[in-house]
Amino acid sequence: MMRPALRGATLLAAAVLATGCSSAPAGDDAADAPSGASSGAFPVTVPTAFGDVTVEEEPTRVVALGWSDAETALALGVQPVGASDWLGFGGEGVGPWAEGRYDEAPEIIDTLEPSFEAIAALEPDLILDTRSSGTQERYDALAAIAPTIGQPEGVDQYQTTWQQQLELVGTALGREEEAAQLRADVEQQVADARAANPRFEGTEVAVGAYTSEGFGAYVRGDSRVDLMEALGFTNKPAIEELAGESFFVPVSDEELRLLDAPLTVVFPIFVEASEITGNPLWQTLPSVQQGHAVVLDDPTLVSAFSSGSTLGIGYALDNAVPLFAGAL
Repeated sequence: MMRPALRGATLLAAAVLATGCSSAPAGDDAADAPSGASSGAFPVTVPTAFGDVTVEEEPTRVVALGWSDAETALALGVQPVGASDWLGFGGEGVGPWAEGRYDEAPEIIDTLEPSFEAIAALEPDLILDTRSSGTQERYDALAAIAPTIGQPEGVDQYQTTWQQQLELVGTALGREEEAAQLRADVEQQVADARAANPRFEGTEVAVGAYTSEGFGAYVRGDSRVDLMEALGFTNKPAIEELAGESFFVPVSDEELRLLDAPLTVVFPIFVEASEITGNPLWQTLPSVQQGHAVVLDDPTLVSAFSSGSTLGIGYALDNAVPLFAGAL
């Protein structure tokens, strides 16, 4: 499986889990979504970074290439005929929170360097690519096959929020009402979790990852940090000060104190969680010594926390929020 890279192997791993949810409310609403688009919805015009894209008729053969595009389409009741598997789930290419929504598994398309021939062979009438490398070259190649929905204007690669993605996909599929309802449902779940955990409010958090090349931290614009701040946390200012073009900041051993915060959340990428917990430097962090650090070691939970999708967020809320609360 191909995975996104921004700068070298460390950022490649970081991008895979970026940016950046099996919730009963979101899942039930999605399952109840009508099988067809809203009456009289088409043609629709979708503003994107590459200009306005017009979808003349209700799509029947959708190829979902961007990060979480397939999950978003499924949540709205549309089954892509082709999809990319950014998090390496295998099978249908979606997390367990989105399983059972396909009648027939999609053709899996590579992520970074998709086969345009394979995509064309699927004869799509709509291509979703709302969260990807977002280059003009990629867009032009896809748009030559079918109307293609890229990222919103002014949004950097891989940094389309789940709300923006839901709006783009919902509009392109003629399911704006369903998308609006799903957004309201997910935002209510987040609000409920925030209200149930008043200690989250204003608490600084450091969100990081550990790879074979060492530690790193995430900044705003990454789906995990955005979710933590939606829950009431504040991303550690010292980390935000290092933000550049990427949503991931490498952290050297000498700088590891950057990850010390009232709450520290770290997960492994392509390594064992024991390589974090057994790391002598990690053990020196005050947040670790005081029990205010969470190492996410369940691969399914790590994927949900990283998915930045309407369905994955619910799973993360159900399973990660109790861990955060326990660490405080």
